[in-house]
Amino acid sequence: MASLWRAATGMSENPTDYDGVEFWSNPERTGWLTKQGEYIKTWRRRWFVLKQGKLFWFKESAVTRASRPRGVVPVATCLTVKGAEDILNKPNAFELSTRSDTMYFLADSEKEKEDWINSIGRSIVQHSRSVTDSEIVDYDNNSAKR
Repeated sequence: MASLWRAATGMSENPTDYDGVEFWSNPERTGWLTKQGEYIKTWRRRWFVLKQGKLFWFKESAVTRASRPRGVVPVATCLTVKGAEDILNKPNAFELSTRSDTMYFLADSEKEKEDWINSIGRSIVQHSRSVTDSEIVDYDNNSAKR
């Protein structure tokens, strides 16, 4: 089941494979969030780090080169990030959705929630797959550019 979760979320089997992202150095955003568990739906407070299109989470806020994330989600696999107070019936709640799963988070304040939604949303746009020149169709010539 764990490998299915990794496949669905794009998480790597290799716990040290973070695509060269130095999560301990100059992150785009960091902070405490409470995250709902994947299988057992309990709430756990985790330290989150957003950097280079990846959202990492840790048990402690002292993140170093030796730290090992408890999880990581490539934001390019995410479709939406939006408020979820109405779904969870909890203040400052938001959700992050992929094709196959939705993760729920609680921020400490409305401002923190909005800041996380904006930061993750910007990262989704920056890291989502864009059209390459070879995929542009020239309708005048009825063929793809090569």
